Amino acid sequence: MSTADPELSVIIVSYNTADLIGACLDSVLASEHIKLEVFVVDNASKDTGVVVIKKHFPTVRLIANETNRGFGAANNQALACCCGRYIVFLNPDTTVASDSLVRMMRFMDAHPDVGLAGPIIRNPNGSRQDSVSVCYPGHRYGGPELGQLPGTIACVLGACQISRAELLREIGGFDEEFFLYGEDQDLCLRIRQRGFLIEQINEAVILHHGGQSERGSLPEEVVRKKLRAEYLFYRKHYSPLTIVRIRRRQRIRARLQLFLKRLLLLFSSNPELILRKLARYRVTLDETTRV
Repeated sequence: MSTADPELSVIIVSYNTADLIGACLDSVLASEHIKLEVFVVDNASKDTGVVVIKKHFPTVRLIANETNRGFGAANNQALACCCGRYIVFLNPDTTVASDSLVRMMRFMDAHPDVGLAGPIIRNPNGSRQDSVSVCYPGHRYGGPELGQLPGTIACVLGACQISRAELLREIGGFDEEFFLYGEDQDLCLRIRQRGFLIEQINEAVILHHGGQSERGSLPEEVVRKKLRAEYLFYRKHYSPLTIVRIRRRQRIRARLQLFLKRLLLLFSSNPELILRKLARYRVTLDETTRV
């Protein structure tokens, strides 16, 4: 790994992942046959992540925020400083094989019509994660409003994405209105609207633990954050009438599930599980009433 005249810039946004960031950085810095630079943007973590990076990873360029600016805004901070031709957005709860980053870069070199791509993503037990989406949120109702988009992949999981630095700067990077969740779908859509493809790179593999930045959040609060990100996406890309139709469908489904789960609760041998699901559907009903 060399930081001189980097071909690739890796950006990792960290929030309370001190127990994971070391393994992630070790794997990135062990990458073979590639000149890269590595940025970590810490979003005001309460743990010792910043100390770990300063002590053990002196070549990593650290940006330590005093407040949590959100995932998209933190990535944009580092993007402004990157020198590589390609940018890799990487989660701190991942590890990459030593040849994964160079394989990703070679794929992009060989496919100039691809604007953004992601590798194969596996769970710690080796099973494959579902990391490709073929439609956007609310696509059943709002898809026609997006027009004709190139390719068949709508989005690849934000745990690891590679994109062209010049293209990212042209579209302004991530939309910083998305604090957490939804920003990867919005970015992929805007790239496709520029005429580029979104693809998956079968030759490259990363390991992803998943959900580590939300370990301290209650499940229903995660649902709330995701719904708010969804509706931001809807407001940005769909008409008001389409949003009304989406909201109506979600409210009907939430009410139906609340009714069914309450019935199940009377006969369930595992009431805690049913109660957790009830809490999530209550959040859905609350949020779809609020927006």
